Amino acid sequence: MKKEDRSYLFLIVLHVVIGMLIFMLPFVAKIYGFAIFVVGAYYIIKTQNVNNECLKVAAYVVGSEIILRMTGGNISYEFSKYEVIIFLFLGMYFKGFSRSAFPYWIFLLLLIPGVIMATFVLNFNSNINNAIAFNISGPVCLAFASLYTYRRKISLEQMNSILLCVGLPILSCTVYLIFYTPNVRDVITGTASSFETSGGFGPNQVATFLGLGMFIFFSRIILESKSTFLVILNLIVALNISYRGMVTFSRGGMITGFLMIIMLLLFLYFKSNGAGKVKLSYIFIIISLAMMAIWSYSSYQTGGLIDKRYANQDAAGRSKESQFTGREDVAQNEINMFFKNPILGVGVGKGVEIREQEMGIKIASHDEITRMLAEHGSLGLVGLLILLVTPFVLFVENKFNMYLICFVVFWFLTINHAAMRTAAPAFIYSLALLNVQLRTSSRDET
Repeated sequence: MKKEDRSYLFLIVLHVVIGMLIFMLPFVAKIYGFAIFVVGAYYIIKTQNVNNECLKVAAYVVGSEIILRMTGGNISYEFSKYEVIIFLFLGMYFKGFSRSAFPYWIFLLLLIPGVIMATFVLNFNSNINNAIAFNISGPVCLAFASLYTYRRKISLEQMNSILLCVGLPILSCTVYLIFYTPNVRDVITGTASSFETSGGFGPNQVATFLGLGMFIFFSRIILESKSTFLVILNLIVALNISYRGMVTFSRGGMITGFLMIIMLLLFLYFKSNGAGKVKLSYIFIIISLAMMAIWSYSSYQTGGLIDKRYANQDAAGRSKESQFTGREDVAQNEINMFFKNPILGVGVGKGVEIREQEMGIKIASHDEITRMLAEHGSLGLVGLLILLVTPFVLFVENKFNMYLICFVVFWFLTINHAAMRTAAPAFIYSLALLNVQLRTSSRDET
């Protein structure tokens, strides 16, 4: 076995062990979360961010967020977003930020009026700081990450290393879920999203991360498996993550991960020569067979209920009235707020209070697009347009970034069903702004 293969195997086994330890010894989660922050900061300072180490550390924080949330290992519930900002600030201290990233300065400025308005319109009995931070931390995290990554030169090898840093803690989460629910058949009784197969945590967030992990390890089969051993190892990891994601019965994250894989394969196929297309055809067949195997096994383990879930049916096979479990009502409510307050919106966090008054339910938005419109008004609309248009302008400039479309798809679809509750959509979006090159000096500046 080659040295590189041994090193990779060690990382995989290490994160399998981490997942096992967190399940068997819950206090390990606290140690793990604290160690990520301390070791990450030390690593960036020691290396002085010569090779964009801050991106690797931030990526690891992003990947570990869900297992730390479900096990209470985070310093605070929203701390991962603040960690990403802190680590990228350290990176900026050593290597600066992108001087041409004015679209994201504008985006940051557009958020300010909504925050100011919130301090005046939120109810007196509301925790104003928490209400604002809960809704604004995601967009702010995205903006600061984008200031660092915008047009920053990076090699494809470095990009794959960053993605691996996201994927390894997701593997630990998968192992934790396997121990948490070893026998799926015993807990699946309907077609609703399952907390029992999601570690007792929100299935929507868990499936989002597992879908991302599925994409990362399938992409490694395509791009980073230089030996049969690595192909088999990555396939085993990808299959296990995919299966655990399927049985959460939360569709959004898994559909997003699957679409990312399709987008990557299509990009590579159209950019390849004849021999490359033949090789990709074989890879496509392998991945297709793997997906079919995952689906068949999931269907068998759930007694066919997973088929009914994706067909939007209940356990008896009857079609459900709503495909989005009532989230479309919340989205419609926010669109109505936008039309009533089109200039500055209702203020950050105020949407929840208005919804409670009008609908009788206190529920946060699952859709970041409608939330931005409702709470920031036309300024939110301009901000969203900046976020949508800028990556595709960069794609025209540098069509080699094979991940760009995949990352934008992940961000856009994720914020439509899980808002920006986690740091993942913010950070993954920012990676789309990197100037990926076949070969680049580690000391290239933007």
